[in-house]
Amino acid sequence: MLELMVQQTTEPPIHAYVCLLKGCSRRRALAEGKQVHALIVQSVLDSNVFLANTLVHMFSKCGSVLHAHKVFKNMPQHNVYSWTAIISAYADSGEVEEAINLFQQMQETGLAPDKVLFVVVIKACASLAGLEHGRQIHSDIIKRGFQSDVVVGSTLVKMYAKCGCTEDAREVFDNMSERDVVSWTAMIAGYAQNGLGEEALALYEQMKQEGVQPDDVTFVLLLKACASLAALEQGKQLHSEIIKRGFQLDVVVGNTLVNMYAKCGCTEDAREVFDNMSERDVVSWTGMIAGYAQNGLGKEALALFEQMQREGTKPNEVTYISVLSACAHSGLVDQGRYFFDSMCKNQGVTPTKEHYACIVDLLGRAGCLADAELFINKMPIQPNSVVWMTLLGAARNHGHAEIGRRAFDRVVKLDPKNAAPYVLLSNIYVAAGKKDELAKIRNQMKEAGLRKVPGCSWIEVDNQLHAFAVGDAIHPQSKEIP
Repeated sequence: MLELMVQQTTEPPIHAYVCLLKGCSRRRALAEGKQVHALIVQSVLDSNVFLANTLVHMFSKCGSVLHAHKVFKNMPQHNVYSWTAIISAYADSGEVEEAINLFQQMQETGLAPDKVLFVVVIKACASLAGLEHGRQIHSDIIKRGFQSDVVVGSTLVKMYAKCGCTEDAREVFDNMSERDVVSWTAMIAGYAQNGLGEEALALYEQMKQEGVQPDDVTFVLLLKACASLAALEQGKQLHSEIIKRGFQLDVVVGNTLVNMYAKCGCTEDAREVFDNMSERDVVSWTGMIAGYAQNGLGKEALALFEQMQREGTKPNEVTYISVLSACAHSGLVDQGRYFFDSMCKNQGVTPTKEHYACIVDLLGRAGCLADAELFINKMPIQPNSVVWMTLLGAARNHGHAEIGRRAFDRVVKLDPKNAAPYVLLSNIYVAAGKKDELAKIRNQMKEAGLRKVPGCSWIEVDNQLHAFAVGDAIHPQSKEIP
């Protein structure tokens, strides 16, 4: 149509090019976008700021930052939209430093950023590498009076949470003059992503008290928090709310419900949700197989895997991790080996370190430690610390000091700051009565400046979660706990 338009008119209007470029952006059609760019240059319209901004945006969405920057550099003048387009291009491609450098260059020109640009730059800072830049930009936001904007505030909450600074995120959240469901969900996500499930659930109660209606994303995050805490009763209450609001038909919500029930040990409830899902994808099948595997129901996991294939859903590499894990937890050594070979030869799935770790776990749990060590030594890829830790764990379970020591040496080389291998090898020496070796490993751990981090457990009583650790006296009812 554009070619026909060029033939029949002296000059196509700018909006025709803009429509085409937007279409190329949506389709990620880089080749066609380049053709439109060539026509724009021929039409001597490349100096038009609005059209150039659209070109920068198109090249950005098509993943060509180089072309986007070339267009940007050739523009006779830039406005705040031009800078937003090129900064977005670098931010979306993961080049955080360059995005921030461009933001600073823009400010040096005297142009004032608007709230859209602030949101783009804050998103770029949502990593540990960009945290200090994020704090500086936060100060600039306050100076320019944008801190009360709900979108800017929500993005700041996400930025701090992704950097692990939940206290800073909560401070921004509490100081927001207006909060919508996105703001609340961002803060709940921050808690959930940083392992603070109790805080996430407590914030949801406050959200309800203030009359803010949750959406499907909110429920997904809350269910993940319940799964991490094994908070079954609160998970069931959320499930009831999901049904009332009609979100149970959503495949993502359904998948998260399956995961929550499985993590809480309720595989029957997980299967009921799975069977009632109106739509299932590979994540749904994999989640249910993983649920069976986690709860030691290997045969059920493999039966479901066969059903998955019969119904035409192709397993992916994550599915095979769950299948191999199911075999390992149920002692199905031959089946595990078969599925690993089939995955490689028939399904075209390239094994990752996680798959190799599963086979090591499979052999280790079955007591075949020599075979597991031989398997590691013949791996076509370099084994990581997880693979060797798996063997070390098996050596601890079966009291094999020699293999345990060799696995320990490999882990320490790959992950010198990890205290876990020292603890596992110490347990092996304790069980074997090797006091001299035990003393040596404890001294080695001390010299490395490592200490064992105590584990933490949760219990749900009367719909309230309680956390405790060994020797913990912080709980207000600690004296009453036997």
